[in-house]
Order: sequence, then structure tokens, then C-alpha cells
Amino acid sequence: MGPLRYATLVTAGIVGVFATASSNFRLDNYGIGSGGTSNSSSSSYRLNGISGEVSNTGGASTSYKANSGMNPTMQAHVPAAPTVTNPATYYNKLHIVISNGGNPTDATFAIAISTDAFATTQYVQSDNTVGPTLGAEDWQTYTAWGSASGFDVIGLAANTTYSVKVKAEHGDFTESAYSAVASAATVSPSLTFDIDVSGSDTETAPPYATNFGTLLAGTVADSPERIWIDLETNGASGGTVFIASANTGLKSLATTYTISALTGDLTSLSEGFGAQSASATQSGGGPLTAQSPYTGASNNVGITDTLLRQAYVSSSPITAGRGSLLLKAKSKTDTPAAIDYTDTLTLIAAASF
Repeated sequence: MGPLRYATLVTAGIVGVFATASSNFRLDNYGIGSGGTSNSSSSSYRLNGISGEVSNTGGASTSYKANSGMNPTMQAHVPAAPTVTNPATYYNKLHIVISNGGNPTDATFAIAISTDAFATTQYVQSDNTVGPTLGAEDWQTYTAWGSASGFDVIGLAANTTYSVKVKAEHGDFTESAYSAVASAATVSPSLTFDIDVSGSDTETAPPYATNFGTLLAGTVADSPERIWIDLETNGASGGTVFIASANTGLKSLATTYTISALTGDLTSLSEGFGAQSASATQSGGGPLTAQSPYTGASNNVGITDTLLRQAYVSSSPITAGRGSLLLKAKSKTDTPAAIDYTDTLTLIAAASF
């Protein structure tokens, strides 16, 4: 057996760490005392040294931003600009569709709104109104904000331009920056009303009159012209057309006799006068609907008296509403003869804002 040889290595503390390398990784020149490292990388790995908190200038793109200090790797994506429209000439609301910006389904979004380019800012509340503060409940998911269909923000001022922007979050410390801004305007409240008197659906000018001619006893006569009404309004609850009479029937001053207005079937009644809806249409919104007692068929009529009675109603905003009323009258054999049987009808429109 040959001689045994020994070598002794004495260390005092840890002086350093030798670099180690392979085909998969490499560690270069680590110093323990400084707590840092020089650039250390390979085709597979990169290690950044940290000595305290490393300062950086931040990173950014069109979708996200990372501020200096520890990188917020869970920051929510910045949504795209929302879509803001006024699809039905609203005077007190606008329609908003937000983008989820590629965020997870449980991400939440806050919506800021302003009338002065965000010199002052308000926020869309969870009940779709506008308020001065942003509460935790006002951060809602993409689904809660209506998804791709969107929602109406309500309680806005008329004839005003609103700017809207959106931000997202997905847990604590993940709030994104605001999106780009989109804008739309409300309009002024409006009500358009007109009448025409014609045998066909045409526009006419005042004075408005129709003449039954000679009433044959026991025969129901139709007025040769209809009373046509035009109704259009952006009132949130639509509009109503009322009708009233000065004489509650066809009155003769010469004979002091009145063929009374009534509700009923003139076929079976001996005498009477009334109105009947002949048509009701619209091009949008509404619908425009005739109201009882003017909804009868054949010779059934509704009374026109000194009360303001609803003739047509639309319960929502309506565009180009058009209706027509036909007048019907019947005299009896002992109705006093005269040429001055007349009545004055008044039609009034009102909108519900």
C-alpha cells in the first residue's frame, strides 16, 4: 500500500461563491456581502439582483402601465374607450357600452362621467344614476354593466354633453388607469302636436271644419272628413291626446235643441252624436293606442263632453304617431229641423317627462 496523503483547507467565514454553469443555466459572480449581482442570464434564465428595493422608470404600453418600484404584475388591463350614444333622442339619459379590455370575468369596472371635461368628476352608481362619490358597490362586473348590450345611465340634465371613461380592477392593488374618453349629448324635452281635417291622410291648414250635411231621421251619418292627429315626443312616459266638446253634442241655437253626445251604439239608439277612432299608427316608439270609449266598431261611438277625455295614449317616447277620429250622428223623426246644429271640439296633447 502506498503512502496516504492529506490536504487541509481552513476557511474563516464565507469568502465567496464560485460561478457554476451548465448547458441549462449559469450563475455569474454572486457576492453575498452586497446582496446584489451583475447581469446574470442564459438563453433559458435571467436573474436580477436586488439590493433593497430596485428603482426603475416603469413600463407601459397602450394596454397597461407598471410604475416604478415592485412591478405590479397583477394589474388589470386598461379597457378600451366606452361606446356612448343617444339612440332615441333622450333628454335625461344616455346609453353606455363598456369594454372588458380582456380582463377576467370577475374583474370589476368603475365609470367616471363629467360635463366639463373632467374638471369635476362624478361616477355612475350601481343603480345607473350619477353621484359624486365612488363606492365599493359601484365597481361592477362587465356582466352587471350590461355586457355587450350595455345600459342606460339615467337622471342626466337635458341638452348637455357628457364625457365618459372607465377603469378596471381585479383584486387589491390592481386598479388600472382610465380608458380613453367617449362623449354624447342629451337633447331638450320635446312635444310635437298637430291636427288635420280631411277625408284622406293628408296635411291640411286651418280653419278646421266638417259638415254632416242633412241628417236623415233614423239614419246614422258619418262625417265626410276625419280628424287626424300627429303626436311625437321624447317624454320618458310618452304622451296623451285629449278631446273635449263645447256643447256636449250638436246644438241648435235657433231651436235651443241639442242632439246629445253619448257613448253607445247609434244603430239601436234613436238619436245621438259621438266619435270613434278609425286608425292609430307610428313609425317608432309608442305604440299609439286609441282609448275607450272611442275604440268601438260599426256605429259604436264615445261621448265628447266638457271633460278632457283621453282619445289616444302612448306610454313611451313616440315618433310620427298618427291617429284619426270619425264623427257619427243620428237624428230622430221629431228632432227639430234647423241648419245651425254645431259643436266645437278641442284636442289637447300633453307629454309625460
